[in-house]
Amino acid sequence: MKLAHVQLFEDFGTRSLAVHAVMVLAFVNAVLAGLFIQGEIGLISFVALLNFTAGLWVAHSIHSLGNVSSDDEYDGILNELLDRDTSTNTDVSGSGFDTGRFGRLLALIAAVTAVSLLTSAQVLEGSIFPIAIVAVGAVAVVTAIIGFLIAVGASYDESQQRWTDRIDANAETDGGEDN
Repeated sequence: MKLAHVQLFEDFGTRSLAVHAVMVLAFVNAVLAGLFIQGEIGLISFVALLNFTAGLWVAHSIHSLGNVSSDDEYDGILNELLDRDTSTNTDVSGSGFDTGRFGRLLALIAAVTAVSLLTSAQVLEGSIFPIAIVAVGAVAVVTAIIGFLIAVGASYDESQQRWTDRIDANAETDGGEDN
């Protein structure tokens, strides 16, 4: 039985948009809970929501690795949200490392890490603060590594597709002549 709301999530872009929405909601609530709710409840809420956001981020990044090689038209969450023309690639030559995707990811990682660390400095104290620094840093590094792998994978797949197209074009040219 096909359900419309379940069938909608068959598209990677829709799933990605939904996961990003949950991540933003959890992260904003973590920061708000950490800054405005006092006592143990605020501390536990901050840590739990921050961990939930980090888990979603890493899991979605790993899930995105599999989408790089698919024939899906998904070209990043910004293009999904802004509905931009995906035929204009951020890489001018159309080949090589996808610097636009990797740059956006690094900027996002830097912003989220900075907000997480600044909020942690306000909320956490004692011996737990250095643990939070290591944990936030570890999530940032793992996400950056996965982002690099996604960008490299997209570049590799694009290169393989160009070679396949070139071989097919040469085969058609060679096969069309009578020898």
